[in-house]
Amino acid sequence: MLDKCIRDQWSIDDLDWSIPPPLLSRDKEEAVVQAFVDMAGIELLAGALFEVQRQKTTDPTLKKIFATFVADEKRHSAVASRLAQHYDVHHYRAYTESSSLTRFRPPFLALVQNTSPEIANAYITSGELILDVALLRSLDDYVADEMSHRAMHLVNRDESRHIAVDFHMTEHYCSDEHRAAISKRPRPSVREIARMTRELATMMWHAKPFLQEVFLAPMDRTDPSGRRVQEAFKRIQLVLRKPTVARAPFSKFMIKTQELYNHPILGKILGRLLLRLLGAEDRAARILFTQEELARTQQMSFDELAEEAIGIKYA
Repeated sequence: MLDKCIRDQWSIDDLDWSIPPPLLSRDKEEAVVQAFVDMAGIELLAGALFEVQRQKTTDPTLKKIFATFVADEKRHSAVASRLAQHYDVHHYRAYTESSSLTRFRPPFLALVQNTSPEIANAYITSGELILDVALLRSLDDYVADEMSHRAMHLVNRDESRHIAVDFHMTEHYCSDEHRAAISKRPRPSVREIARMTRELATMMWHAKPFLQEVFLAPMDRTDPSGRRVQEAFKRIQLVLRKPTVARAPFSKFMIKTQELYNHPILGKILGRLLLRLLGAEDRAARILFTQEELARTQQMSFDELAEEAIGIKYA
């Protein structure tokens, strides 16, 4: 993986930016430019998350891999900003990143920095799946332009490596060896537990509007069928229920909260509260997989799950 990360590095100037932008309606131009502006912010957030993982790992090879991921995400952000400028033909208005993304960033980074690495990796993996399987592909299809296609081809190539390592880390953090290592650590103090709980609650509070404004609303426009985002959410739910993942305390909390939301009576009574606890909205909280899909993925390795997720985005 490290060899591949080094070999497949590229530069924003490798792209031919002389391709003329297409003629878009005002509504579509504004939507496209705003989407790329937000993409630039999302990619920088992803880079910050990988930097946290780079700092926390003790494996020298993983440190180097995560360093290349940080470089990838900075490059993706620069490409997104350049694409926003490319399609901002008429300068209808000034564009800034969505306010929900601005509000979400500080508590999310604080949580990832201060909480256990397995919880941080769970959110990183989920975010990468939504971004890669759903948002980027749907946005590229919506733009339907050669400049976007060429840029997204290179971005998606990088993101495939990220997903592969995300799944590898998920397997690692849920392994018996890692659990044994955790059991030897000093138990956190009451003050530390209170701080982590407060940070998690703050992040969850900001997660739902962030998910809605930056991911779901754009995908409602770019993929009205909802097929891709549903597939991404389903992948997250299935990974969460892998036996070694599901036994983790945080996974148990998320699964139980989702089960309560889907309960025919309790879900109606406590629905809004449960969505806040999940940091999600209805489409993400609904059980999206069949029992057959659950049984099949339970038998798959994490490498196989990663390969399938990567394959789906190109389907």
